Amino acid sequence: MPSATTARADAIVHLPPTLPGPPPAAGPLDLETYGPYTGGRRPLTTGQSAPGTRADNRPLTIYPFNARISPDGPFPPEPGRYVLYVALGCPWAHRQVLVTRLKGLTGAIGLGVVDYERDGRGWAFREGEDLTLDPYNHFQYLSEAYEATEPGYDGHISVPVLWDTKTRRIVANYFPTISYDLATQFDPWATRDIDLYPPDLRPDIDALIELIYQTVNNGVYRTGTARTQATYDQAVKELFGALDLLDSRLETRRYLFGDRLTLADIHLYPTLARFDVAYAITFKANLRWLVDYPNLWDYARHLYQQPDFRQTTRLRRYAEGYAASFTPSRIAPAGPLVDWDAPTTRATPSSNH
Repeated sequence: MPSATTARADAIVHLPPTLPGPPPAAGPLDLETYGPYTGGRRPLTTGQSAPGTRADNRPLTIYPFNARISPDGPFPPEPGRYVLYVALGCPWAHRQVLVTRLKGLTGAIGLGVVDYERDGRGWAFREGEDLTLDPYNHFQYLSEAYEATEPGYDGHISVPVLWDTKTRRIVANYFPTISYDLATQFDPWATRDIDLYPPDLRPDIDALIELIYQTVNNGVYRTGTARTQATYDQAVKELFGALDLLDSRLETRRYLFGDRLTLADIHLYPTLARFDVAYAITFKANLRWLVDYPNLWDYARHLYQQPDFRQTTRLRRYAEGYAASFTPSRIAPAGPLVDWDAPTTRATPSSNH
């Protein structure tokens, strides 16, 4: 078994410990004693929708920490100051891991990886493949980071979390903005020259990311958590309408913006990687499979076959995790069996894409 503080060298890299001594591990997963994780006790504010309704089922009240990294703000960019806490099975955290790897920021930003599964105590730091203990704060449960930031916190314990080791508080758990800050604010310490958010494309990238978020990233959750047939039918219609548009867009483009890999691709890929093994089955997002889309499937494989995408993708874990979290039986599906390493049509600059 890999060391709990180093985990798999091809996937997890982090800064040296900031506290002396070995970090402790949380207790083992115990659903019998603690039950499944059910979210925080903090109610939705007036005027915001509950899960399963037509509107966005991720109200901002469950992501209360939304500060930004900025040279002139309280959280300026500095190497070695910040830690990113993630769960590798979580699509919302997957994009932040991708950004740090693609930019070459693994030596500037720490990384802590919680267990794939939660009981009623929430995300936990345990020993195991792909996991890390927490050498930065010696947290056993991510809830300790929330409590340190807001004593008495009773809301949702979510990943990703961007933590500031200097002020010892959460900078942000609002996932839509963390990837933007990682992609733009740490360039002096990036070891790879890649601009995932080029200024000339920013308005277009923002618009496409918003479409992807509303209809695809969150669209699959709206299908899977719908409480009425009408809500489900509408969510499915919008989800597959968006996938149709994206498939058409990729017919003549290698990436969503031509030959340039951008944050739009980073925001789309985690959903595509989980689509057939989790969303199509567990969430009933099954009008079509990803493999039925010639361009989206080719594009998804092209991304997967690049080292940073492959090394952060856990297809079997997604099937197991969604089955455990969203089905009473917790039985993971056996398929589908598809070849993510099949050749693609967009692998070389001479490609029509």
